[in-house]
Amino acid sequence: QAQLAESGGGLVQPGGSLRLSCTFSRPPFDYFAVGWYRQRPEKERELVAMFLSGDKPSYAESAKGRFTISKDDSKNTIYLEMNNLQPEDTAVYYCYEPSIPWGQGTQVTVSS
Repeated sequence: QAQLAESGGGLVQPGGSLRLSCTFSRPPFDYFAVGWYRQRPEKERELVAMFLSGDKPSYAESAKGRFTISKDDSKNTIYLEMNNLQPEDTAVYYCYEPSIPWGQGTQVTVSS
């Protein structure tokens, strides 16, 4: 069964940056709906960013202007560049590919 693995989380101060990576064990059949979700403490899992048709990126309002989703087809990897992180961005970030089970996620903690 195909798998994915997230990495790149950590502790960062407010205003800081992180880049998350997600590597798939096989190339996605299609990048439509592939993206990143997060689950903040005591909240439901929510969409952060994803690819739409034609690999066009789409962002949640909270991510617009601060986060950038990208991919490297040669590495079967997608990324989430996160800038100007704030405490409310503290969450477990999950990579999503419709035909692959959820991974363990990567913890992002924004705190001074």
